[in-house]
Amino acid sequence: MADPLIEAFAAEATIAPVRFEVSGTRTDHAVRDLGGIYAGDRWSASASGGRFDYRYTAIGDSEVTIRRSQMHGEIRGVVQGGGDYVVTWISAGTGEVEVRGERWPMERDVPVLFPADEEFWFTSADYDQRLVHFDRDFVRRVAATRGEVGEQGLRFDGFRSPEATIGQRWQGALTALSRALRVGGPESDVWQDAKVSAAEVFLDMFPPQTDDLPDVLAEPRNARLRAAVEYIHAHAAEDVSITDLSDAAGLSVRSVQESFRRVFDVSPLTYLRQVRLDHVHEELLEAGPHAGAVGDIARRWGFAHLGRFSASYAERFGEYPKQTLRR
Repeated sequence: MADPLIEAFAAEATIAPVRFEVSGTRTDHAVRDLGGIYAGDRWSASASGGRFDYRYTAIGDSEVTIRRSQMHGEIRGVVQGGGDYVVTWISAGTGEVEVRGERWPMERDVPVLFPADEEFWFTSADYDQRLVHFDRDFVRRVAATRGEVGEQGLRFDGFRSPEATIGQRWQGALTALSRALRVGGPESDVWQDAKVSAAEVFLDMFPPQTDDLPDVLAEPRNARLRAAVEYIHAHAAEDVSITDLSDAAGLSVRSVQESFRRVFDVSPLTYLRQVRLDHVHEELLEAGPHAGAVGDIARRWGFAHLGRFSASYAERFGEYPKQTLRR
């Protein structure tokens, strides 16, 4: 008998089988094929030791796919955030990811999570790379069944080494996924079960980062307001309008404004600005004193006018951004 949870997941989404392969021996074709898969920007490829060839395969469905990328040569470029959650590791060659000017070399056989919500540079050479793609909505639904998150997006810190026991569970999940594909294929119940198990291990390996929401939002009467607040935390780096919050909460624009005033004594956009300032503050504490950091971080969190940003920051934290950097 099929698991009711698996049946409910299947009922919520249109799930399509995925199976494809691209390969070749030309650098321009590699940029076209691999860059096309990842909506790549500024990609380039070159031969290594006079040799160049590549092969990329994927199998699964639109919620989870197991992939392998191999290359003799080098490829680099930019990947935009916002796509699937991608867990990846290399078993040969080299790979490096650069985010916000900080470089993260990939260690062999150590899974990492590609940055999910911001662009990053990568460079890979003479590599054998494995990847597992998880659809965002699928992961969110699995997380929701565990009672770990609300209805809005998840945030992850991918640059952390999984604990040994989690790594063993991850290998077990991969084995179960591969076996499910061999035994029943991507439309079988055993595959659906293996997908959910793999997503659960993924969430244990890279626990979602949650924002501490005010306790008052746990009150039943504030459930709709909580949805709006969760939306702000999940999309704080994006353009957020009162209409977006209205849609997220299922309330009229006026009701959203009144709810924020009643509970927080500020307007929704003021609350958004406070959340953004908190994110900037956290990043500045971690960034260290290097030139240009304040402006880059502020702009990333939606502050276009640096003068007004600096004044708001000082009002909230009692010091100017550059003072935080010097700590």
